[in-house]
Amino acid sequence: MTNEDFEGKLDLDRIVAAKFKGKKVPGFIVRWLKRLIHQDWLNEILSRGYQGADFCDDTLAYMDVKIEVEGLENVPKDGTLYTFASNHPLGGVDGLALCSLITRQFGPMRMLVNDFLLYIRPIAPLCVPINKVGDQARNLPQMIDGAFRSENHLLMFPAGSASRKVDGRVQDLPWTKTFIKKSVETGRSIVPVHFIGQNSPRFYRVDAIFRKFLKLKVNIPMLFLPDEFYRAQHKTFRIIIGKPLPAATFDASRSPLEWAAWVREKVYQL
Repeated sequence: MTNEDFEGKLDLDRIVAAKFKGKKVPGFIVRWLKRLIHQDWLNEILSRGYQGADFCDDTLAYMDVKIEVEGLENVPKDGTLYTFASNHPLGGVDGLALCSLITRQFGPMRMLVNDFLLYIRPIAPLCVPINKVGDQARNLPQMIDGAFRSENHLLMFPAGSASRKVDGRVQDLPWTKTFIKKSVETGRSIVPVHFIGQNSPRFYRVDAIFRKFLKLKVNIPMLFLPDEFYRAQHKTFRIIIGKPLPAATFDASRSPLEWAAWVREKVYQL
């Protein structure tokens, strides 16, 4: 096969060869990773020829995922640009569903991402990558500022990663403050969004082992997100949309980080 045959598809053999140049990676490890990420199944989805919101719609239909939505009437469709701030329970399907919903209901949007969805190329037209490492890190402030000053609605998962089990409950890790600071700077109202769902118990066990007990900073659970994506087939999830919070809400009475925690709490109260 030529390089063109792999365009837009996942090829773990090539990825491993590129990452570990000159080093021999045991074949059984590569085969295990292919099964873990469901490479063939994902490539079926990636090869269906859709891009952007059309890809989101087609993938959800292909997976037989149904989405129930409450609260659309809370958000005026009057041309106002919004920052949609959501919890991130799944790390995959939630991003696709919200991209589809926002685009179809409110217009052009971009999602700021640094996780699994970044590797799904057909959704790239909807994404602004915000990785804090690698070549993109140098341009990160400009990329974020440009997104907030664009004519697109924005979707953010302020936790920065899929939800974990904390204090016996599946919930986001603490939210970062960027969506507060930049929304205030650009006069955007923030729309709280509660996506109801959770990953498999195994995902949280893996997280507990590597994050809590071994205290590794490497995001090992991320390797299991494609499998969680696969497991989401034939399920129904619910999205609850709250009323927009005007930029003026976020005054000097609290720090941006405190306001971020406040919005997070509002999301879970929906």
